[in-house]
Amino acid sequence: MTFLPIVERELRVASQKRFTFWLRVIAAAVALIIGGGYFLLMTVVPFAGAGFTVGGPLFTILTWLCFAAAMCAGLFFTSDCLSEEKREGTLGFLFLTDLRGYDVVLGKLFATSFRCAFALLAVFPILALTLLLGGVAPGLFWQTMLALINAMFFSLATGMFVSAISRNGQKALAGTLGLMALWVFGGVVLDWAIAAGNGRPWRAMLSLSSPIHVFRSVEGWSGRFWQALLVNQIVAWLQLALACVLIRRNWQVKNTSPTAELAKRGSWWRYGGEKNRQALREKWLSRDPMLWLALRERGRVTAVMLVPALFLGTVILIVSEMTGGEMWALWNFLSGAVSLVVYLSVASQAALFFAEARRTRLVELLLAAPLSAQEIVMGPWRALVRQFAGLAVLLVAIQLLGAVFSLIGQPNVFAGLGAGDNSVIALLAAVIGAVVTVANLIAVGWCGLWMGMTSRNALLATLKTIVLVQIIPWFVIMIAAGMLVPLVLFPVLLKGGAGATTSFSLWYPLLSTGLTVCLSLGKDYFFWSWSRRKLMRDFREQATRVVAPVMIHSTAARVPAPPIIPARQ
Repeated sequence: MTFLPIVERELRVASQKRFTFWLRVIAAAVALIIGGGYFLLMTVVPFAGAGFTVGGPLFTILTWLCFAAAMCAGLFFTSDCLSEEKREGTLGFLFLTDLRGYDVVLGKLFATSFRCAFALLAVFPILALTLLLGGVAPGLFWQTMLALINAMFFSLATGMFVSAISRNGQKALAGTLGLMALWVFGGVVLDWAIAAGNGRPWRAMLSLSSPIHVFRSVEGWSGRFWQALLVNQIVAWLQLALACVLIRRNWQVKNTSPTAELAKRGSWWRYGGEKNRQALREKWLSRDPMLWLALRERGRVTAVMLVPALFLGTVILIVSEMTGGEMWALWNFLSGAVSLVVYLSVASQAALFFAEARRTRLVELLLAAPLSAQEIVMGPWRALVRQFAGLAVLLVAIQLLGAVFSLIGQPNVFAGLGAGDNSVIALLAAVIGAVVTVANLIAVGWCGLWMGMTSRNALLATLKTIVLVQIIPWFVIMIAAGMLVPLVLFPVLLKGGAGATTSFSLWYPLLSTGLTVCLSLGKDYFFWSWSRRKLMRDFREQATRVVAPVMIHSTAARVPAPPIIPARQ
């Protein structure tokens, strides 16, 4: 028998997919655009000063972007690879042969990891150029490459483990995200709590299991790079070993008959108590049946509500010991992490309704119901607003508090523009950030509804929504704001004089922030209008394709009619 036959099969299948090719092309193109824009700014705008090196900042930008992509590899590639096989019923056929659990798990892992490895390899030449530009030591470069590979493998192993114990794609995505957050931040928080309780400085112990600790240790953050790398590999391989053991034991649908009490608890968590369900049915079933249908399940939203509250409580515990700059960095990181969780939750819930309606053939009943396309579409949207209104308010409150408390007390860089007190600038920035956040949530919600109607499953619809609405526009907006504003302000530097550099440093953050906000709002308006128009106009056509696919016959391909043989006289 061939060693690891599933690996060969999965690699052959992956090599024939267009996505395998385009992934490395896109990764190389993004790195090339960022590097080219950086070189253009270095040649047009003279940032160089005493001790300035060109390669260091470019290396930092690219490696942090690569690290963020590597940490998301498990979400995009392995979180649903085994659970999808369970849902489709194809995993059992593999175990009818002599295959073992490690054959299946390693086959899926190799197929997905090679795609990510090719994307990282495509960025490698751009990263290697920073060695020639100066500012990056060879040891720092190769340790960073090891840290990126470690983060990618750790994320893929975590997604594989969660996929081995899951059957639902949405739960697998949420479980992978939660487990990755636990591995990344759990050890750091526990080490901080131990240090605070013992009254001694912070020391990395449990933090060695965090991939971000390995990445930060390259820069001499804790000086324990190799120990952290070894602990990360042990944890990742343990997760893969557990996936190999568990996948052979829980692939089949078991006849689980929980007790009435457990069933009641599960029903209460998902749909609420009996009185609440009855009140919801009496209130909305006759007035807006689509809203009642989409509002029934509440367990997912209730669980997501705990994430911002947990982050906020953690920061409140440690914020008193930080300076203004550290507080600003912490709140920015907090806002980004919580926003990602909320965006994923909104996209997942929005895509779930129509994706499940297509899978369960509920769209057939919707097409036969005396409801217009607008009534069918607006029901899930109103339910989405009701479910996530409190979460959106909590997220906006976190951003408002973080922006105000982190910027108060900092040097007022806008004083030269006559902007007044620093608290006014902080409040204005917080309000603008809140407006952009609400616009992002609206765009993600509407695009998620449309993607759920057109995608193969809810998980794919969720990932497509996040990539289209948030990730790709973020790259475009950051590159546009980082390149266009310096080019516009370049004539100010050409004038020279003592005030040229001061004017540039004053106007650059103001104009770049304004351009970023305008592009973000424009992006959100485009996705909102496009998704809403598609849903209102093409819902019945798309639903009809799901129920009865239309076969288009070309006139040129028609079989000619047989000749008519005249009857004999």
